[in-house]
Order: sequence, then structure tokens, then C-alpha cells
Amino acid sequence: MNFFIGCAVWAYKGWVGEFYPPSTRATEFLRVYSRRFTTVEGNTTFYAVPNQETVSRWAAETPLGFEFCLKLPRDITHKGLLQPHIPTALKFLEGMQPLGKRLGPMFVQLPPSYPGKLIDDLTAFLEVWPRKTVPLALEVRHLDWFKEPYSSQLTALLESLGVGRVLLDSRPIYNGEDDPQLQSERRKPKLPVQFSVTAPFSLVRFISHPTLSENQQFMAEWVTQIQQWLQAGTKIYFFVHCPLEERSPNNARHFQQLLEQSGVPVSPLPWNQLENPPSQLSLW
Repeated sequence: MNFFIGCAVWAYKGWVGEFYPPSTRATEFLRVYSRRFTTVEGNTTFYAVPNQETVSRWAAETPLGFEFCLKLPRDITHKGLLQPHIPTALKFLEGMQPLGKRLGPMFVQLPPSYPGKLIDDLTAFLEVWPRKTVPLALEVRHLDWFKEPYSSQLTALLESLGVGRVLLDSRPIYNGEDDPQLQSERRKPKLPVQFSVTAPFSLVRFISHPTLSENQQFMAEWVTQIQQWLQAGTKIYFFVHCPLEERSPNNARHFQQLLEQSGVPVSPLPWNQLENPPSQLSLW
């Protein structure tokens, strides 16, 4: 399977009643989620590091073929230089090992305050990561990284190390006159989209608009791009966000439908393969 699709989280109570059956308990969220989507961004590890018992439970509750793409903790990535936090990063990676085959690429999200002039610090960090054991991807947010000379330097660095580029696409939420982020706790940055692959895989973070029609032109562009990458043998992890989190699952499902309608060779969405109505939780 070379195409995985999912959302940023699984523990969202607002999904109960539609995405999750009405009777779903919080302790069942991951088990139900992992039988509807094929991956999750795992944003939870950015804010808190789970203990071994929790990680082992994640593995036990999810089927083979499902993958976690976990974000490195903010205490590693958002505390200035990266090099001083290398031991902590490697310890975090070790703690995720109980996931086994369910552990997909992990990713580093750098803050807007991390500029291009720190590329030597970034290089030292990426070189130490055991990339052949657990693939790593990088998301940058400082505008330096989107301009020369740092844009080319970053691409060369990622390609040389086999580190993936996280592609953040927030265009849908900045396209219209209304601001769908008014009720959102955290605003997504408005940055250029770089349609480039630097490794055998890529992570796409698509920030969808709550109004489905506002996403169409951008989703159509991604359908074409993903088709090209899959034909080239690239593995794609596609995560659908939304300022109104209630809409994320259905927006992701709609994108899957667009892929299938366009003949893109993606595996069926488990959510669409359920033989019984979602309310039949007892069958799980």
C-alpha cells in the first residue's frame, strides 16, 4: 500500500455521532478510527510524550497496515537549537518502538522562529537520526526556507539524507473572504506550497476549508500530483485538517472519493468497506 489517508488526531469527542457511532466511548476512539482510516498524524506526541504502556496499547488496538506518523515533541523542536536535544529525540524514538510495523515516518515541525541561517544545526540533527530504521520528514515554517539560497540548500540536504519534505497546504482556508479559523485555537501559517519530493515518501498536511466546495480546486490539484507520485513509486501520507475539526473526516473521505473517481491507484478506504451501519459498534 503506497497511499495512506487520515486526520491529525483520533481523540476528538466532537466526532461521536457521525464519524464515531453514538455509543462510542473515549477509550474506543483509536480502535474505531484505525478501522476507518489507514494513518493518523499523531499530533498528540507534540504536546505530551506517552509512556510505554500507552504506546503498547496503541499497537494492540490498531490493525496491521495502519501507521502512526508521529510528530516530535515541541520540547525538542521548539526550544531553540536542535543539537542540544538530540539525546531527547533519540530517547523519544526508542519509546515509540513498541509500535513495530505500525510506526510510519516521524516528522519534525520547526517553528517560524527557526531561520535558514541555522541550517548547520539542522544538518547535524538530521544526520544523527537513524533514517534507515525510522524515516523522518521535515516541516519548515520560517520564510527563509522558501527563498534562495536556503530553499535550494534545504532541498539538497533533504535529498542527500533521504529525509522527506512535509508539504503544508493551507491555501483553502485563505482563499475565500471568510476566515474559518476564527473559532480555532491555533492558526495555520500561510506559506508557499512546494510540490517536491525529497525521499521515497512524502507527508502532505492539507488544511481544508469547512465548506467542501472551497476545497475543490486544491483537491483536484492534489489528485493529479498524487497520481504522478504514485506512478513514480513514491509512498504518500495524506492528512486532512480543518479549522472545524468536526469536518475533517468527511473532507478526507471526499478526497479519497476524488482519487478513486479519477482512477488513481489507491487502496479502498476501510471506512467505505464497513458492511454494517456505523452505529453497530458492538461488531468491532
